[in-house]
Amino acid sequence: MPIVREKLGEFKARESAAYRQSRPLSAARANQENGFFGGVPQHWMLDWPMPFPLVVQQASGTNLTDLDGHILTDLCLGDTGAMFGHNPEPVAKAVQAQASRGLTSMLPSVDVEEVGSLLQAKFGMPYWQITLTASDANRFALRAARAITKRAKILVFDGCYHGAVDETAVNLTAGRTVAKPSLWGQAYDLAAVTTCVPFNDVEALEAALKSDEIACVIMEPALTNCGMVAPASGFLDEVRRLTRVHGSLLLIDETHTLSTGPGGWTGTYGLEPDIWVAGKAIAGGIPTGVWGFTEDMKRGIERVRTEIPAGHSGVGTTLSGSALQMAALRACLQDVMTETNYAAMIAGAIALEDGLNALIAKLDLPWSVIRLGARLETVFAPSLPTNAEQMRASFDYELEAAIHLGLLNRGFLVTPFHNMLLAGPSLSREAPAAYVAALNSILNEIL
Repeated sequence: MPIVREKLGEFKARESAAYRQSRPLSAARANQENGFFGGVPQHWMLDWPMPFPLVVQQASGTNLTDLDGHILTDLCLGDTGAMFGHNPEPVAKAVQAQASRGLTSMLPSVDVEEVGSLLQAKFGMPYWQITLTASDANRFALRAARAITKRAKILVFDGCYHGAVDETAVNLTAGRTVAKPSLWGQAYDLAAVTTCVPFNDVEALEAALKSDEIACVIMEPALTNCGMVAPASGFLDEVRRLTRVHGSLLLIDETHTLSTGPGGWTGTYGLEPDIWVAGKAIAGGIPTGVWGFTEDMKRGIERVRTEIPAGHSGVGTTLSGSALQMAALRACLQDVMTETNYAAMIAGAIALEDGLNALIAKLDLPWSVIRLGARLETVFAPSLPTNAEQMRASFDYELEAAIHLGLLNRGFLVTPFHNMLLAGPSLSREAPAAYVAALNSILNEIL
């Protein structure tokens, strides 16, 4: 059944009016000069498909309360930052306790030994470092990879997302590696240091690695930011095999795929990276990134450190590895990222998936649903894309924005881009059916 574009425009106008009318306090904030560009602390907060930013009063579990008193079921969860729910009690208690003992000192805190053991046990890597974000973890790990291999280039997959690492912010356009349009003020040609190839394309990967210029392949085990794209059967095994054959290191970034299950995709499916990275949710919402690495990597880093002059020993940030981070990380790894919570998250996602598939079938829509653990997405295509180019061809920004706004007015917050949902551990049993009913009511107005 096709979308009627005239109805879609009328629907969006009605929903925009309803949003404005029901949120006078957020509207007043949006019209104030408050010292921030656009009135928000990060400019991308203006990119949500709503007439003006929603101001959050409180967040707990899988609920948000806005300044105007609306309680929303949160299926965005800070787009992964609050993957295990907002304000998880063990993390909140750990942060409160640590605040009375000091927040940062540039020295290890008493939690370091336990956190190291927890990281080893959960994610398999024997050695770890702490950063403020996954962006930092990726940035520092790539520097280590280049120093160890004595190679300058990295390889990424088209559609990847690795945070604010400039050399990963590229697209594959007409066979060329080019900077993403959103990468403002880029000062040098990223193709000089980055090779971009299609996801799930073993031949393209092998051709790029044969140059013996690639220090590191950095990848998500499934694309998650250009729309969700799963790896084809055997693809990840081939990535590991080819990187070993050609002497390139393999970095698996699980910042988003941490939702796959305990241990992330790597733990669930037995991957063997040289470097493993995660951030966002890893410390329950306290800014933290981690990167772990193998014994061979450790020896390489030790060698590099002996080759530099005494004194400042390399890249890092002063607040990385703080006592506050370590306390939050310990609490999250130990008491939040549990088998029980993962089971609840995945059960909620399966209920959403089943409901969406039933609705798509009932309305005879040429759409499909992909689910990776607790994360899922509706794709505006009859079959699931296998690479970023196919995914981009499925995008319908007008439809996507209208659905997001309609869902918001019906009590559901979803991610600002695409149709991605994340099921937190405290999502109620009634929420999946209520979400599908809300989406059904929207579609009945635009079909």
